[in-house]
Amino acid sequence: MAMDVVDFEIKGAEMQFVEVELDPGEAAIGEAGSMMFMDAGIQMDTVFGDGSPPQGGLLGKLLGAGKRLVTGESLFTTVFTNQGSSKLRVAFAAPYPGKILPMDLRQLGGTLICQKDAFLCAARGVSLGIYFQQKLSVGFFGGEGFIMQKLDGDGLAFVHAGGTVVKRELRAGQTLFIDTGCIVALTPNVQFEIQYVGKIKTALFGGEGLFFAKVTGPGTVWLQSLPFSRLASRVFAAAPQRGGSREEGSVLGGFGAGGLLGGVFGGDDE
Repeated sequence: MAMDVVDFEIKGAEMQFVEVELDPGEAAIGEAGSMMFMDAGIQMDTVFGDGSPPQGGLLGKLLGAGKRLVTGESLFTTVFTNQGSSKLRVAFAAPYPGKILPMDLRQLGGTLICQKDAFLCAARGVSLGIYFQQKLSVGFFGGEGFIMQKLDGDGLAFVHAGGTVVKRELRAGQTLFIDTGCIVALTPNVQFEIQYVGKIKTALFGGEGLFFAKVTGPGTVWLQSLPFSRLASRVFAAAPQRGGSREEGSVLGGFGAGGLLGGVFGGDDE
């Protein structure tokens, strides 16, 4: 299948979206629920897997959808096809604050390994698969799991990263230690393994967990400063656990008007 060559424009700062321009007959694939807007004349179809031609009929479709299910994604993706006679645009929005990264798979050797929830959209012809880490310990102790997404093809794919993005080019033998959730993507020639922190007091009181990722070059690694799992845990920890409002910016915290004193003087004397 020929790879669609699309033009694009990334807009915004902290909450970005990407506009993809489609020539007549061209198509883009996106995660279910990622579409922001589209021009009239674009046909939207929900399909199993990544919309690429299945190998083996129904069994091929089921296997393609199963790959996405294993990585924690939806069974379905959405294909947006330009059915008009002129250029049309469709936009895909980032799910949380961060950056959208355009990845030219042709320049990256045809394959990119990325975190399970990093993929946003791509030109038609990019295949979405799964990537198993070689060492079983990664699956049991890696925090983010040993199953990652694999993007194959020679076209454009767009991945999303939380917070600020850092791109590191690793020389042969150069090693970098990373919090597992901070890895966005890496080229397949990068060696990836999970290592134990070593000192139990560091694991228990350092807040960094028991394990971290060790990546060794040569190759390229993209890092994010704010993994969604970290953002979600902080939001959950800061949210009132019994309903009501929390006094932000107050030194007294729970002793403010909405806290202990508010409960006492508000008639809650049970």
